[in-house]
Amino acid sequence: MKRLMKQLIIAGVLLFVSVSSVSAESYPNRPIHWGFKKASDGIPAEAGQEWDDILKRHGAYYKGDPNKKDIYLTFDNGYENGYTEKVLNVLKKEKVPATFFVTGHYLETEPKLVKRMVKEGHIVGNHSWHHPDLTQVSDERLKEELEKVKEKTEELTGVKTMNYIRPPRGIFSERTMALANDEGYTHVFWSLAFKDWQTDQQKGAQYSYDNIMRQIHPGAVLLLHTVSKDNAEALESVIKDLKKQGYTFKSLDDLTKKNTKDRKTKKQKQKKKD
Repeated sequence: MKRLMKQLIIAGVLLFVSVSSVSAESYPNRPIHWGFKKASDGIPAEAGQEWDDILKRHGAYYKGDPNKKDIYLTFDNGYENGYTEKVLNVLKKEKVPATFFVTGHYLETEPKLVKRMVKEGHIVGNHSWHHPDLTQVSDERLKEELEKVKEKTEELTGVKTMNYIRPPRGIFSERTMALANDEGYTHVFWSLAFKDWQTDQQKGAQYSYDNIMRQIHPGAVLLLHTVSKDNAEALESVIKDLKKQGYTFKSLDDLTKKNTKDRKTKKQKQKKKD
């Protein structure tokens, strides 16, 4: 009996090691939900080696240089709740660049705000047309989701290029990342976030302010939702106080410039080969 139990334990350990060693490369469409160990006391957030390796393979980002007090401000815009104008006013007043990841619904219902984003120097990123779980759609559907956002943005703003993607709900896979890469996109996740999107559970500007300041770190990529009243009311104080701490707000183009350039060069070379 003891011998049988020993064999079962050994078999279980071997199975655990085998399963644990299977990487996302082995299952290219294994859904991955973005997550990380939150930053504290200025120590940057960490996603872990497996996630870091996946992002590196696909030229993706979730934070910048931990030795530089740079901050990258990003917003997800699925729909409008009346606060984006205030956010834009603050960004303009404080001369801070940002990236807004928009959906098809946002583009169709808020064309004036999208035009203003571009006019005032901000970047518009791709958050997909219908906001689906991209790991659950076909290759063709995924490309269509991205292309429709790009085309509508160009129609509204005249901007022909769209470089950045943030997958809905932070769900992705090796397959979806590779497909988006082929379309010329750089994935941008985040290293600072909190529960700010529930419009019926807003807790006041101080809640937003405290969550941001508690997690801030050099190289932080902030994810905020413009549907949040808390965020809109806290943003000016956040920006001013972080500037006082020596932080500089930069564009995603500053973060990804080399990567974007390298990928475009690689894609051009591949086209010549084909």
